[in-house]
Amino acid sequence: MSGESGIVSGRSWTSSMDYYEWACFTLQQAAEKVIKALGLALGLTLWGHSLTEMLKLIGQRIPVPPEILDHARLLDLYYIPPRYPNGFASGKPADYFTEAQAQGALDAADHIIRFCESHLPGSG
Repeated sequence: MSGESGIVSGRSWTSSMDYYEWACFTLQQAAEKVIKALGLALGLTLWGHSLTEMLKLIGQRIPVPPEILDHARLLDLYYIPPRYPNGFASGKPADYFTEAQAQGALDAADHIIRFCESHLPGSG
């Protein structure tokens, strides 16, 4: 899944009223993939799933705007809880995610993906 297909998928899950938790996770994954692609283009091998930490490492090579790090911090919250039924004290993940959160994740992923893609070779 490329960054763009992740956005399309996240948009699809966001427009499906009962799948906001999955939209949040899918968008985190889309951002993670394009961040790792940028890392590779910069000669870095990035491990793990913390978007914030990976962008801080990328920030040692190119300037990463503070608002991009803020978007990463938001999406980092959506890596584990949306996927696990025991991620909360009670209920299921779908009980804890809202359309507003999914829209926020969509916006955050879009900003991160556009930032990363603008620094990839062949981006113009």
